[in-house]
Amino acid sequence: MQTLVSTGHEVSHAEPGRVNLEVQQAPLDAIVALDGGPDGSGRAVGPDGSSGPHGPDSSSRHGTHGTPGTPGTPGAPGRPDRLDVIREVRAIPAGRALPLLMVAANPASADVADMLRHGADDCIPEASDPVELSARIEAKLRRVPVPVENLLLDPRTGLYSEPHFLDELDRELQRPEPARRGGVVATVAVAEMSALESRLGPRVRREVAERLAGVAEKLGSVCDRLGWDDHGRLLMLMPGVDEEAARRSLEKFANTVAGTRFIVADENVRLTPAIGWTPLADCGDHTQAVEKARDAAAEATRHRDLRPVKYAPWMRSPQRHRRPFLGSLASLGAAVRGLLSALSPVVVVLLGVGVPFLLYQQMYELGWDLGSAMYWVVVGGLLASAALIVVECLFSLDSVPRPDRPAQPYPPASAVIAAYLPNEAATIVDTVESFLRLDYPNDLEIVLAYNTPHPLPVEDTLREIARRDPRLVLLPVQGSTSKAQNINAAVTRVRGEMVGIFDADHHPAPGAFQHAWHWLSNGYDVVQGHCVIRNGDSTWVSRLVGVEFETIYAVSHPGRTRLYGFGVFGGSNGFWRTDLLARTRMHGSMLTEDIDSTMRALNEGARFAVDRTLISHELAPTTLKSLWNQRSRWAQGWLQVSLKYLWRSLRSPVFTARQKLGLFVLLGWREVQPWLTLQILPILLYSAWRSGGLTKLDWAVPVCLLATLFTVSAGLVQAAFAWRLAVPELRRRRGWFWRYVLVSTFFYSHFKNMLARLAFLKEALGDRQWRVTPRAAAAKKAVAKP
Repeated sequence: MQTLVSTGHEVSHAEPGRVNLEVQQAPLDAIVALDGGPDGSGRAVGPDGSSGPHGPDSSSRHGTHGTPGTPGTPGAPGRPDRLDVIREVRAIPAGRALPLLMVAANPASADVADMLRHGADDCIPEASDPVELSARIEAKLRRVPVPVENLLLDPRTGLYSEPHFLDELDRELQRPEPARRGGVVATVAVAEMSALESRLGPRVRREVAERLAGVAEKLGSVCDRLGWDDHGRLLMLMPGVDEEAARRSLEKFANTVAGTRFIVADENVRLTPAIGWTPLADCGDHTQAVEKARDAAAEATRHRDLRPVKYAPWMRSPQRHRRPFLGSLASLGAAVRGLLSALSPVVVVLLGVGVPFLLYQQMYELGWDLGSAMYWVVVGGLLASAALIVVECLFSLDSVPRPDRPAQPYPPASAVIAAYLPNEAATIVDTVESFLRLDYPNDLEIVLAYNTPHPLPVEDTLREIARRDPRLVLLPVQGSTSKAQNINAAVTRVRGEMVGIFDADHHPAPGAFQHAWHWLSNGYDVVQGHCVIRNGDSTWVSRLVGVEFETIYAVSHPGRTRLYGFGVFGGSNGFWRTDLLARTRMHGSMLTEDIDSTMRALNEGARFAVDRTLISHELAPTTLKSLWNQRSRWAQGWLQVSLKYLWRSLRSPVFTARQKLGLFVLLGWREVQPWLTLQILPILLYSAWRSGGLTKLDWAVPVCLLATLFTVSAGLVQAAFAWRLAVPELRRRRGWFWRYVLVSTFFYSHFKNMLARLAFLKEALGDRQWRVTPRAAAAKKAVAKP
C-alpha cells in the first residue's frame, strides 16, 4: 500500500460486501484485492504503510481489497473467499470494466487459473516486488481491460458480440416497413461442433465462428453484419434483400465452407455449415428472430446437406400452430390423398387412356383428326426409343478405357458404407470383412455410417472387429433417417483424398480402390463402377435383376458416357474426390439422392467416368413386392430429378450441345416415353370408334408392324450386348439372358413403364415414402451358395 501511495495513487478501503457503496461514492480506477494474513485475520497493508486491521477488504481510487482463504474454499468464518470477492466486484455494473488485481499469499498455479477464469485481470504473489505491483497497476490503467461482451466487436474475430448483434437486429426490425425492404436473419451452426469441442476444448467455438466469418467476408455476400454467440454459431444479418437472393447467397456460402479445409486448434478439419434463416418481416423482435433461425439451423443440422433451411412453424411445435379447422382440412386432404394413392393404377389409366380418347373424339367432332396425327407421333417415338437403345449398345463396345497407371501416387483413401442396421444386420458383418480384405497400397479406412432405432446385438460384433482392426471406424449417426444423412455425416470424418460410397450389401473387388484412383488421378472427379448381382440363383426375380444390371452397368452407362460425354453416379460402387463430395453432399429429400448429386456435380463442371471393369457384387431383391418398392422409388426419384434439373441444365452454359442432347434423353425423354407408349390404347379405341368397331380395323399396317418389330428387336439387341459384355460368371448363364428377353418383352418393360407413370401421381400427391429393400432372406440364400 505504501508503494501505491508513494507513486501518487489515492487509496481507500472497503470491507467485503461494501465495495458497491465505495464505488457509488466515488469512481474508481482499479481494484486491488489483498489476501488476509496467514492466520486468516484479514489484516492488510494500510495507506500509511503500517500493518493494521483494515478488514479483509480494502478498495480505493485504485481500491485495495483483502480476502482470507483460498480460491474455491471458504475463508475464516464470516469472511468470503477470493472467488466471492471477484464475484462481488464483477456483479457491480461499474465493476465489470474495472481492472481487478488479486494479491495472494503464495498462490498455486491452479488457484491463479481459477481466479483468472472467474474474472480477475491479474494475480501476483504477496511477496512480489512493490515496484512490480505498481507497474502492473499502471499497465492496467493505461490499457483498461474490457469484457468482450461489452465491446461492439470481438477483438479477435472482428464480429459483433451477441448482445450488440441483437441491438443491430433490433434497429433493423424497428425501421419503418417501407424503409426495410425485406431482409433476413440467419444462424450458422456447425454439425461437428460437439465432436470438435469434446476433442479440442471450448476454444474451438470462437475459432470456428472466426473461420466462418472469414469465408463470408471473402465472398462479399449481401450480409453486412456478422456476430457470434457463445456456442460458436455465426449470426448473419442481411438487410434489404429478398428471400431468393438471400437463399442463393447462403447456399453459396455453405458450399464454399464445405469445400474448404480449416485449421482449428492446430488441427485440419472439415466443417458442415447448418444454416437456418427467417425473413425479418415474420419477426416481431430480436428474440423471436434469433430463436426461429436457431430452430431452422437445428433442422439443417439433422440433414447436413448444406441447404439453407427457412424456418417453418412445425420446427418448434407441430401442434401449437395448427388451428382446429386447418387440422380438419389437413386430415381430409390426407384421406383424399390416401384414396387416390390406393386407386393410383385406375387413376393413371383414366389419365393416360380415357382423357386422350375423349380428346381425340371431341377434336374429330370439331373437324381435327388429332388421333391419326398422334398415331404417327407414337410410331416415331417407338422407333426413336429403339434407335437410342441400339446406338448406346454400339457405343458401349468402344467405351473409354481405364488409364493404365495413376498420374499421382496412391493417396490415403476411405470407404463409406451407409447402412440401416435393422435391415442390414444379416449382411453387414460379411460386408465389413470383405472391405477389410481389400488390397490398397496406402492407408484405407472403412467408415461404417449407420442408423438404428434401437441397439442391436450385431453392434457388439462390429465393435469387436473395430478393436481388432483400427481401419474400421464405426459412426452411428444419431437422428438419421436416410442413407443421405449417413453419408453426409461421414464425409467430414473421412481422412482419404478419395472416398468410395457403398451400400451395406456390396463386396468390392480386391483392386477396386487402386483402379478407381487411375481415373481420379488422371483428371476425373467421379468414377462409377459395375454393380454385379451375386444372389441370382435365389429366385426368378433376382435372376431377372442380375441380367438387367448387366444391361445397365455393362451396356447403357458406358455407351451413354461415350455417346454424350458425361456419366452418372449410381448410388453405390462410386468413387469421388473427397473435396467434391464434401461440397456436393446428398439431399435426403430426393428419393434418388445419387442422381441428384450427379446433376449438381455436373453443373459444377465435374467429370464423371464409368468403368465396367470396376466390379462390386451386391444383392438383388428376391420377391416381386420388394422389386416393386425399389423400382417405384427409383422411378419417382428420377422424376424428381427431371423436374428439378431438366430445363435448368438445357439453359446452362456449362454443358455442350452434345451433353444437352444426352440430358434431354436421360431426363426428358425417359419421362415422356412411358406415356407415349400408353397412347397406343386410346389411339386404337379412337380408330375403332371412327371405323365403326374393332373388326373394321386394318391390323396389317406395314409401318405399324415394322415399328413393333424394330422395338421388340431393340430389346433383343440390348440383351445380346449385355451377354457379350457381362462379367464371366454371368456370361456362362446364357439361359438367364434368353429368359430376360422373354420376360422383359411381355412383362418387365410394361412393369417399369407402369411404375414410371405411377410416379407422376405419387409425386403430385406428395407421397415420398422410402420403402426399404429387405436384405435378410436374400443374404441367407447368398451365403448358402457354394
